[in-house]
Amino acid sequence: MLLIRMRRLVSVNSLVFFLVIAIITVGLFGLPRGEAKDSEVSLPPLQAHPLPLTLKNWNDSQNSGDYFSLMESTPVGSLIWSEFPIKVYWDQPNLSGDHSAAKRRFEQWAELVKQAITEWNQYLPLIEIQQEESADIIIKRDNPSLGAKINPETGKLEIPRARSAQTDYKLYIRADNPPILCHRMTIQISPNLSQELILSAVRHELGHALGIWGHSPVETDALYFSQVRNPPPISVRDINTLKKVYEQPTRLGWTMSQGN
Repeated sequence: MLLIRMRRLVSVNSLVFFLVIAIITVGLFGLPRGEAKDSEVSLPPLQAHPLPLTLKNWNDSQNSGDYFSLMESTPVGSLIWSEFPIKVYWDQPNLSGDHSAAKRRFEQWAELVKQAITEWNQYLPLIEIQQEESADIIIKRDNPSLGAKINPETGKLEIPRARSAQTDYKLYIRADNPPILCHRMTIQISPNLSQELILSAVRHELGHALGIWGHSPVETDALYFSQVRNPPPISVRDINTLKKVYEQPTRLGWTMSQGN
């Protein structure tokens, strides 16, 4: 499996690139085990998938608008799903006889994650699975990494402000015949938030994981760019934006082609 990690909301100039890979074992392109070959694999062309039925039937009679113009570009086009239901895994507390306050907080966290998933499930079909390695979206009870880096101009280490939630994605080639370009989303939600903010953070980050790769400038939208005192539910504008995103072309979910 070939993995390429991208962080959320990082602009990428080129929308077309090539993957040079070494195929060592049987699987990806059916080469015999132990045979190594450098291959140039081109990404699938941008194509639109049919709208999922839930979004196809969505209609905003009030013309509430959207914030589609604020979506970030990626090398693969829209970060959308084309196989449903979307498989979601999230951390669960151990089922042992532990009755500590820490376990109760973990249970509350998991229930709030489930609530946010139920909210989004009205618009795109989602299903819980127990195997993390098989999930399309993984939700971790963990503090997001700080992402410290060296400033190339000053040579100094820059440490950004701590985040309470973050969504990343990875691209990988699924070993079908022919192979398919896919992605996997990982959401990190801090365990140290209040219950209200946990629900708000999961709701917001799930919006990113489902394809809304950008933020709203309006504080009544779940994908508003900043935390607010009274976190809003999923709005009509959020779903209008989601529908537009799913109408866009993508390289995800389409077959790869291998050069010589």
